[in-house]
Amino acid sequence: MKAIRVTKDIQWAVAGVHYVRTHAMVFGFGCSLEAEFAQDTADSQYILVVDDDGLPLSTCRIHIEKEKGYAKIERVATVPEARKKGAGRVGILEAEKVIKEAGISRIIITSREEAEGFYKRLGYLTDENMDPDTLAPYNSVKEREEKINEVRRTHPLFVTVYMYKNIA
Repeated sequence: MKAIRVTKDIQWAVAGVHYVRTHAMVFGFGCSLEAEFAQDTADSQYILVVDDDGLPLSTCRIHIEKEKGYAKIERVATVPEARKKGAGRVGILEAEKVIKEAGISRIIITSREEAEGFYKRLGYLTDENMDPDTLAPYNSVKEREEKINEVRRTHPLFVTVYMYKNIA
């Protein structure tokens, strides 16, 4: 298993990123194709994890906010048959290297609640006081609880948590 830093000139790797995200998120979780890819831009950075035969297993997008002093690891997706086999971990660790090389020491991940344990095992901490959608603190505990309850009612698979990690 290996991680590849995807560039636009490696078209097969771009296709691998799209395959994993479509397979895992569109077919797996029922996201619309438009919603899954709406925030991708021409300068988006990706990591693709492939097996020894070059088959795509996992991916993530890196968004560096140098002026804000952090980077986000986003759109983490792993095909179902590769889950719990280390592919996601390989991708996150490679993304962390890219971020460190960019001179950023704080990483933010807004994750589905069910994946929180995976990120904790990689050293990420949850901050329940931060809104994972706005990346700003909630105004009150009541606001946080109301928002989470609304999401649980309308989109139970996508209750998200704000997680972070500081790297040296």
